[in-house]
Amino acid sequence: MLDFDLARMYGVETKQLKRSVRRNIKRFEGDDFMFELTRDEFLRCNFGTSSWGGSRYMPFAFTEMGVAMLSSVLKSETAIEINRGIMRAFTEFRRIATSLPKTNDDVAQLRKDFEELKLDIEDILKDQNDINEMTRIHLDNLDQAFALLQSERKRNKPKPIIGFGIRNNK
Repeated sequence: MLDFDLARMYGVETKQLKRSVRRNIKRFEGDDFMFELTRDEFLRCNFGTSSWGGSRYMPFAFTEMGVAMLSSVLKSETAIEINRGIMRAFTEFRRIATSLPKTNDDVAQLRKDFEELKLDIEDILKDQNDINEMTRIHLDNLDQAFALLQSERKRNKPKPIIGFGIRNNK
């Protein structure tokens, strides 16, 4: 996944995400966690451009392990929740792995448990995305309501009396 997609998912700005990665670069060393796209790779993706016709910095591309590592260095609530889910999944996986299979039935049960765990992780990430979408919708509704109240307030504001006139209160 690219940095700007992950920034949106984790509820942070892209520059904050990149800053956190650079400050914790030892956690992301090696291409198995993250790498920076070249200009040719980025242009082939045909993503949006900035107002001056191009991106100033090339995006970071994160592997599956990099996405998990990223959740441990970001400070947003979403990143913290995702990191907790990952830690719980690893703990559960370790519990499953300690009961090593001894028969074919054990292997089948282990596969079943692993698939259930995988589905649980996918559900956690899906729920987190749903929460972010609902929060955005609620914020948009609040913005519209405040704009409406502000416009009504301006329309209903009494005009000032100039001179010695007397205001009729009807």
